[in-house]
Amino acid sequence: MCLAAVAAAALSLGATAVAPARAAAADDIRINEVVTTGSVDDSIELYNKGAASVDLSGWILRDDNKSSQYRIASGTTLAPGGFAVFDVHASFGLGSADQARLYLADGTTLVDGVAWDEHSDPSWSRCPDGTGALVRAAALTLGAANSCGPDGATPTAWPGGSAVTTADGSGVFGSDLSGLFQEGSVMWAAQNSGKLWRLVPDGTGGWKPDTAGGWAAGKALRFPAGSGAPDSEGVTVTGSGAQAGVFVSSERNSASSGTSRLSVLRYDVGGTGSTLTAAREWNLTADLPAVGANLGLEAVTWVPDSALTAAGFKDASTGAGYDPGRYPAHFGGVFLVGVEGTGTIHAYVLAESGAFTRVASFGSGMSTVMELQWEPQASRLWVVCDDTCGGQHRTMRIGASGVFTTAAVHDRPAGMPDLNNEGFSVAGAGECAGGVKPVYWADDGNTGKHALRRGTLSC
Repeated sequence: MCLAAVAAAALSLGATAVAPARAAAADDIRINEVVTTGSVDDSIELYNKGAASVDLSGWILRDDNKSSQYRIASGTTLAPGGFAVFDVHASFGLGSADQARLYLADGTTLVDGVAWDEHSDPSWSRCPDGTGALVRAAALTLGAANSCGPDGATPTAWPGGSAVTTADGSGVFGSDLSGLFQEGSVMWAAQNSGKLWRLVPDGTGGWKPDTAGGWAAGKALRFPAGSGAPDSEGVTVTGSGAQAGVFVSSERNSASSGTSRLSVLRYDVGGTGSTLTAAREWNLTADLPAVGANLGLEAVTWVPDSALTAAGFKDASTGAGYDPGRYPAHFGGVFLVGVEGTGTIHAYVLAESGAFTRVASFGSGMSTVMELQWEPQASRLWVVCDDTCGGQHRTMRIGASGVFTTAAVHDRPAGMPDLNNEGFSVAGAGECAGGVKPVYWADDGNTGKHALRRGTLSC
């Protein structure tokens, strides 16, 4: 369906624009997405469609009731092409038949407004961003570009063999095995219970725990200073390999399971002890839209600076091409993290000092993201969903505009049931044989007492 048809269909469901008063240069700020239900209900996203930053200090958000309002904090600015998300539930609720309105700080000059007569399910979004009509979007993308109808890809068959086999011994890992990353002859695996595994080939095409260095039962993870237990979901290494640290994404501290803690942690893995304490934590919670405590950073992958600059990647924090020289020591690349609750991917420069800069945010086109993998040989990003999306896989590339866009959508292999796969790993080009190379999945549900499965991908 074309965007015009999508917009018309959505408007027939009751989404309308409220005619704004013209507010001079501030007119570039638009209500871009509204969420009325789900884990991030009562949220309003603003978008700057203009060419200059706009100071939002003191601006006011309201629903259809003038007596309740949310005032934007002093010092809040919105860069060109930028998104800002506000959780307004403490001030007012957004109902199934309601409005969202934006006023200047005087409380009387209306900048923009939208209305609807059904819940968002999952999102009411402007398509295109900032200028289009409010439509019922297929995915929630708070803090990133909206998921506006077809994104150029129809699901196709898995681009490899249809057969899938188990790749671990029976009952080795139990449930909750999540992120995977293959580093040559080693597979790193993160388990939600706050555990990291170092796996080695088992001689049959699968993997088993490394019995050397204290890895036989995996190693317990801790936050810096030895506290807590990260709800570890994703794992990756940089171009310098594990000797420079293994990076884990976590959505909360299991010792405080009701509170989000959206973090990337670096672990030195060279010792022989049974516990690993994070050498560094980048806590991104305050920089990202709020989500449920168990709906946070499900995935992480690292993309080298050289790949980003070669493809003309755009740095959203500057509005210009990504320039690694702007950033102090930062591991030679950018880390992409996937948010389970929103299906959004965020790109961060993580400085070795502990500082961070968000350089991009974009929708995955799916309702949730469970795994991210950068495949260097093909210069593409794999985005993986679990049984929530029927095991769908997407590949994304950096397009002419300098942002990641969907290149293809693939169904899961025909020989694999619709499992709760939270991990996915692609072997390197050196493992290509007969035109295919191995790929692996981690099944959080440990179906049939097996957590790892092996398939193939065309080289």
